[in-house]
Amino acid sequence: MSQTTAQPPVIKSRIGAILRATSGNFLEQFDFFLFGFYAVPIANAFFPSSSDTAALLKAYGVFWLGALMRPVGAIVLGAYIDRIGRRQGLIVTLGIMAIGTIVIAFCPAYAAIGVAAPVIVLLGRLLQGFSAGVELGGVSVYLAEISTPGNRGFYTSFQSSSQQVAIFVASIIGFVLSEAIPGDVVLGSIGGIAKWRIPFLIGCLIVPVIFMLRRSLEETPAFLAMKKHPTASEVFASALENWRIVILGMMIAVLTTTTFYFITVYAPGFGKQLKLSAADSLLVTLLVAVTNFFWNPVGGAVSDRIGRKPVLLTIAVLSLLTAYPALHWLAAAPSFGKLLAVEMMFSFYFGVYSGTMLGCLVEIVPAHVRTTCFSIAFALAAGLFGTFTPFASTWLIEHTGDKASPGLWLMFAAVLGIIAAMTVYRGGRQAVAAREPVTV
Repeated sequence: MSQTTAQPPVIKSRIGAILRATSGNFLEQFDFFLFGFYAVPIANAFFPSSSDTAALLKAYGVFWLGALMRPVGAIVLGAYIDRIGRRQGLIVTLGIMAIGTIVIAFCPAYAAIGVAAPVIVLLGRLLQGFSAGVELGGVSVYLAEISTPGNRGFYTSFQSSSQQVAIFVASIIGFVLSEAIPGDVVLGSIGGIAKWRIPFLIGCLIVPVIFMLRRSLEETPAFLAMKKHPTASEVFASALENWRIVILGMMIAVLTTTTFYFITVYAPGFGKQLKLSAADSLLVTLLVAVTNFFWNPVGGAVSDRIGRKPVLLTIAVLSLLTAYPALHWLAAAPSFGKLLAVEMMFSFYFGVYSGTMLGCLVEIVPAHVRTTCFSIAFALAAGLFGTFTPFASTWLIEHTGDKASPGLWLMFAAVLGIIAAMTVYRGGRQAVAAREPVTV
């Protein structure tokens, strides 16, 4: 049954459905990326070392280890969503993410409980990674399945746009805190609260509101129209059978994840390595979130009109040619203006490419295991490459002495994207898919 036939009596308001689905995605990403934003103070609190760089590498290492749980979450929770439904699955992922955030927000520092502190923080990160492994795929599939014909790229792009709202809010909170409150501790009647904990506590307070919104989600017509919902074992078997398309999907998504983590999560750490102020780095990250929000739906809408392949290839080639030269220009004489200019360029690349990639990934995976295969592909791209970007960038600078060396990592991601897009759209085989409605 086609999506357009089943939709009218089920989805009463697409705008409302988009807002309810992405509101949960907003909270998931707000909580998930706070750890990366505040990697420096978190490193000092939980991973004391002989040097700031060593502590930062440890914090980024835990950030990456948490992301390695994303493929596990993609498989386990993806199978659950493909079997039980999009709505129920998205509620479960939100609950898991909330627990991980609470664990990190209230964990005592290393100075108070010793080695137990980094262990507890790691457990919190593992829970966050497990949940995030399917959240992005679950929301993208939900949006694709409620989209109108010919606008799937535009609809799915709002999954990524909602992340940018989360980045914007996290950045503005960090910027206000850094400007309004001197030092690293907020004094109060109960002693002292580390400043970095405040955004985490805010995230905890938002949880009940988002739960209420997500509980009101309607199930997608596409899922309800399926005559048979696969069992967990059938989902696993089908995902394994389609491993080639999952790997190609991962390769296409790598440029999205590496660029995103570079211009958002890694930005404060990169600014510090360039000897720029924390306030400048956070302000740039805030502005990047705004432009990311704009470019995502632009990319999705353009790819709905001209096809996914030309957009994916154009951005990947531009990134390959300009990533290292742009960072070399910035590193030669770092300034706020230069950092902003370079980050705006990467923001354009990320937004247009991401808005296109999400529609592409939904289209190339099998419908009956759409959430699982999408989530595995994206989780592998994020876990193995994207969330490894802060660690890889810091390591490259430390061992090469070249502050532009993270550009090599972004160039590698662009090469993977070019190869995968050329393979998936060989002979235009998949190019027409973007113009057809999702069917089951």
